[in-house]
Amino acid sequence: MNHIFVPKSIILGGGALKEITNLLKSLEKNKPLIITDNNMVKLGIIKPLENYLNDFEIKYKIFKDTIPEPTSESILQAVDILKEGSFDSVIAFGGGSPIDSAKAISALASCGGNISDYKFPYIFNKETIPIIAVPTTAGTGSEVTKFTIITDEKTDEKMLCVGAGFLPTAAIVDYELSLTVPPRTTADTGIDALTHAIEAYVSKKANFFSDTQAMAAMKLIFPNLRAVYRNGKDKKAREKVMIGSTLAGMAFSNSSVALVHGMSRPIGANYHVPHGLSNAMLLPTVTSFSIPGNSKRYANCAKVMGIAEKNDSEAEANKKLVEELFKLNNDLKVPSPKEYGIEKQDFVNKLDILSKQALDSGSPGNNPVIPTQGQIKELYLKLWS
Repeated sequence: MNHIFVPKSIILGGGALKEITNLLKSLEKNKPLIITDNNMVKLGIIKPLENYLNDFEIKYKIFKDTIPEPTSESILQAVDILKEGSFDSVIAFGGGSPIDSAKAISALASCGGNISDYKFPYIFNKETIPIIAVPTTAGTGSEVTKFTIITDEKTDEKMLCVGAGFLPTAAIVDYELSLTVPPRTTADTGIDALTHAIEAYVSKKANFFSDTQAMAAMKLIFPNLRAVYRNGKDKKAREKVMIGSTLAGMAFSNSSVALVHGMSRPIGANYHVPHGLSNAMLLPTVTSFSIPGNSKRYANCAKVMGIAEKNDSEAEANKKLVEELFKLNNDLKVPSPKEYGIEKQDFVNKLDILSKQALDSGSPGNNPVIPTQGQIKELYLKLWS
């Protein structure tokens, strides 16, 4: 038996943002706190949202000080604003970081405590101030997941927080908001979404519902990722990748991620590498390691994405899969840790910490091949070869 969690309402399509006022009305909410980042305000990307709210005389306030890879400290000011301003809802507008921040902010404003109290294995299922998530990138799928990740700045641990209390009440997925996303961010968030779909499908917690979403996501994301990287204004490709990202979010939220994510979070926390980029660095190498644990499922991934032919053997399909994932990274100019500027000796010195943090996240336990700490260290070192 599987308990499936999805938002109450998801509005999809170009121009869907204009439905924000109808959505607030249907939820009987009329005083939202908008949680976003400085770029959204500075570049005017948030202006249409403000215009729709102003047209209907909806009172709102903007908190624009979320940061990439949010920390327990970075959310506290917004928690106070949300508690003291008698807001009845939250609109999370932006990439994964503002949406993840909004989830933690709503939880703390509603239920108190510190975000470290909420980290996995604690499962947070309490009712919170409702969130309408509006993603502007196609990557994290955070608009439809019951997860948030907040860094403890004292220990550099990326805390995974899980539970229905973190699931947005509604999501507006408008691909037109992603048309101005620059190529580097497009690539990193796109590979993040692809990783969600692949890991949800090969995870030990996969189920029929998550399989359906994951396969649809792979089919939409992979064939269009190079197109949106090369030409961000390609509306058809943008729409497919955006919907694919949302489907991938639903897939992993209702199954799990696995070893790529487990190893990715410590790189992000210790070296401030954006989450999607650290996933991209790891995906080909970790996939190659994991294939023996579920050769059939990985071969299916290759066939669904159009990398392998239907009549290819499992071995042929998987060989093509690994080769193509390395090629994708090359085409999307994904830097190696060295090219990113990580100093090798420092990385080697931290292998014990990185591998322990990866294991402690719980995600490696869902992988087709469950690794030892020693194997995780070896995989980290392979990123340098």
